Amino acid sequence: MTLTSVGDVRTVHEPQPGEGATPQPGASRRARFTPIVSVSAGTALIGLHASLYGHWLIDDAAITFAYARSFAEGLGPVVQPGAPPVEGYSNPTWLLLLVLGKFVGLFDNGSVFGIPDYVLFPKALALLCCAGILTVSYLAARKVFTRPWVVPLVVGGVLAAIPSFVIWSFSGLENSLYGLVIAAQAVLLFCAVLDDRLLTGKVAVAAGGLAALAALTRPEGLIYAGTYPFVLLLQLRRSTLKLSVRRCLESTVAFAVPVGAYFGWRFLTFGELLSSPSIAKAQDLPTLQDLTRPGELVSYAGVLAVLLATAVIGIALSRASRWRPGLLALLVPLGLAVVAYAVLEPDWMHQYRFATPVWVLGALAGTLALIEVLRTTTLRVRAWLTTALVAALLPSGAAFAEMAEDFRADPNITACYVADRFGRVFNGYADILGLEEASLLLPDLGGTAMTSRLTLIDMAGLTHSRFAEMARAGDRAAQADYVYTEAKPTFIHVREPWSSGTSIGWDPRLQRDYYPIHYDVYQGEPHGDWVRKSAVPTPELLAELRNYASREAAWVEQRAGESPLRHCGPTLQRGQTELSEQPPQQRRGSEVPEHAEVTAG
Repeated sequence: MTLTSVGDVRTVHEPQPGEGATPQPGASRRARFTPIVSVSAGTALIGLHASLYGHWLIDDAAITFAYARSFAEGLGPVVQPGAPPVEGYSNPTWLLLLVLGKFVGLFDNGSVFGIPDYVLFPKALALLCCAGILTVSYLAARKVFTRPWVVPLVVGGVLAAIPSFVIWSFSGLENSLYGLVIAAQAVLLFCAVLDDRLLTGKVAVAAGGLAALAALTRPEGLIYAGTYPFVLLLQLRRSTLKLSVRRCLESTVAFAVPVGAYFGWRFLTFGELLSSPSIAKAQDLPTLQDLTRPGELVSYAGVLAVLLATAVIGIALSRASRWRPGLLALLVPLGLAVVAYAVLEPDWMHQYRFATPVWVLGALAGTLALIEVLRTTTLRVRAWLTTALVAALLPSGAAFAEMAEDFRADPNITACYVADRFGRVFNGYADILGLEEASLLLPDLGGTAMTSRLTLIDMAGLTHSRFAEMARAGDRAAQADYVYTEAKPTFIHVREPWSSGTSIGWDPRLQRDYYPIHYDVYQGEPHGDWVRKSAVPTPELLAELRNYASREAAWVEQRAGESPLRHCGPTLQRGQTELSEQPPQQRRGSEVPEHAEVTAG
């Protein structure tokens, strides 16, 4: 094998018959295994970082778990048996993978090597998706470099260093799949531009199909339907105008057919064009202030690191490189990812949950550009660039390490805490009162839906259409009226920001109609558990409820701070009351006086 120069890019020239090339079995084996080793090593770096967060899963992920269980059990799109159909998820493709896992016994079934499969399966899927991201990175690098194995290794190292990417890829949510789909679309167009295949029907249909997958994985994935048309504009010539329009239409159809079919099913099933979470979050048109939000990601990644990456990409674009059009094509979905982040309503969760595509595409584009610049400059320039790279990455690396440790010590609300605190503990309340049928109003639904036998009323509106509409309208009075005059839940749990956000916690009807079981005033707002007075026949049962709460509920809350990365038992089953690590029965906490009432102030 020999090397020849095409423009500024070294490309591989395969020996032709008669050139006297001698086969080299050792080199052939290395060529086959080097990419596998590179992708595996990069994936291992990401997995190593992910292991720092133990069994942690965000509670929102368990909402999708509950829907996957319902679909697999033949109940349809309901969060629990008997609930009305509500699209309380916004990630159909990820949901489908979980349903398939349930069908084959790999998910929501038991433990594997001592690890609950509701933890292992989504995290294993995430690791496979990360390997997929690095694999498509290798496919892009193979088009332009003679040592393409370097790219997945570097991209894997960069992604492994970013807490935002690792945390949300392994949170139980769809981020890893979303990142893979968008990376696949970007690399497809990168390679198509370099191979002069952009105007083929296969590329147009594949780009539209991948955009459809993105849209069915995250709501804002709709924006990637514009990737192929924008790339066509960059490559537009008068001679190809007619064909470009035709391919653009084909790509649009490939996107619109599956997405339109799903939207049609949604409307026929739920009577809505948007999912319930999208309605509840009340996504508005972006303002000028919203368009500055990408600055948050610059601060997060480090100003020096972002400036250096931008400069390197600019230098790579400025060179007369054969693959400059490919790099431009790669930057199109990156730009769309930044725009999508800017227009989305800010998320309450830490570590920039919606930034995953920015990290993936930024790491790939930056790595390709950096290798190109290093490869085509003098030794002195390489030395200066390497020095600048180290100077820029050291503060970012130190900040990333600190943020990872902070999140590890205090992660966002976990599915296991919710399963114990609001699923199993409230099941215990109902058992003490001997209630066969009871209902629970609360804002934290994921782990609760997996373990509760009570009828759940979701005050966040993610799985409750009435609350979603009231949340979109910001009608706090309607929310309180619905709770106290129509729903009349047996139990209520309220906490911030839902106390102040709904006014349910300070409504005088709470004190009139409910006994406090386990409560406090937190940040000036009511926080805790209440039971409807009509459900408690005797003072003795109320005292037993309060004693149980002061022991079990208080213990779960204490464990949430002491061991936030634990799992919550080998299985999550409806009706469970045994906590994931059952506290000693002699444990006692401070008890709420039998006749305590909620008072304002």
